[in-house]
Amino acid sequence: MEARHSALRVEEAEDVVKELRAALAKAGITPPSPGQDPVSPAREVPRPLVEPGRCSVGTARRIAAVVR
Repeated sequence: MEARHSALRVEEAEDVVKELRAALAKAGITPPSPGQDPVSPAREVPRPLVEPGRCSVGTARRIAAVVR
């Protein structure tokens, strides 16, 4: 049961990464490397983290403008 719960959490994080990419693309922003943190699912109680990705200052400003 716990393994299935862990798998669902990882799937959920993968879905969120796809949603983030799609939302940013709709706003005209192409992030370089959004993805799932590779270490966080390995915890005893998995809590996958999503890394928005490293980006330039200009891209960060565009993301901030969209969020505002």
